[in-house]
Amino acid sequence: MRAYERFPLTDVESFSYFVVRDHGRAVAVLPVSLLRGLDPLRQLRVRYPVTGEEHGLLSHVWHCYDAWIPGATSPAHVAAVTGVMRELAGELGAAWYGFVNVPAGSWLRDTLLAEGFPAHHIEDRYQVDLRGMTRVDEFIAGARPTGRKNYRRNGRRAADAGVRIRVAPSEETDLAEVTALCAATSARHGTGSYYPDELFTGFVTALGDAACVIEVREEDRLVGVAVSLRDRTRFHAWACGVEYEVGGNYSPYPLLYTTSVAQALAEGRDTLEGGRGNHVFKLRHGLTPLSLDACLLPV
Repeated sequence: MRAYERFPLTDVESFSYFVVRDHGRAVAVLPVSLLRGLDPLRQLRVRYPVTGEEHGLLSHVWHCYDAWIPGATSPAHVAAVTGVMRELAGELGAAWYGFVNVPAGSWLRDTLLAEGFPAHHIEDRYQVDLRGMTRVDEFIAGARPTGRKNYRRNGRRAADAGVRIRVAPSEETDLAEVTALCAATSARHGTGSYYPDELFTGFVTALGDAACVIEVREEDRLVGVAVSLRDRTRFHAWACGVEYEVGGNYSPYPLLYTTSVAQALAEGRDTLEGGRGNHVFKLRHGLTPLSLDACLLPV
């Protein structure tokens, strides 16, 4: 959160932090951000009566795809947060307030619905349950038949092309080069501004050991990259970029996922978070979808 405050990757006007206390003891917390333009990924305007340019007070930030209220165990905790959230949104001149990227089937979603929030599906994020796995081959075996064949064929072709893969701390990589490839890939899907150059480089650097970079190189050329994040139990394939014109008959994208699984297993993580979007590939290649909703109300 400190890194994102220093290097906000979206147009954030201000950050606030809520702490719910019971007899002086902190029982729940929530970071929120006031955005100038509440819909940078263009996912809300087809589900809510918004242009997307309005100010919005939202849970955490769009770059976090896992909305929850840490510590909250009671509907009273959620009611306390949403009540203060509504008041603050009014004071700050926001048009909307609420939560984005709320997992379907979660206790938070059910509680927000009971409070009168709507829930509209906006995207799916993808995961791999690594518990019980020890080798990447076990992950590949769990993919659909076409996915299994593609992983194995792609690996052979990349090896024949002399592709080199490494996992490195962010300080040992050229983050300007990494950012450029991520931004170019994102731009193909209309969200190139999601990775602003200097802010993205600063943010990843500020994360320290919480981040690492997976590089796929063809000779000296960077053809695939994943900026990966770590938390206590999960390894996140958070931001990716790939070149579509490569020298060999392979794709860097599957290599990023098999390498991410290998690294997650080596670090003893329970889950690989595979990010949002690219549904056809991820369903075919062994990742499991988790539906994400937006729960917003006008101020």
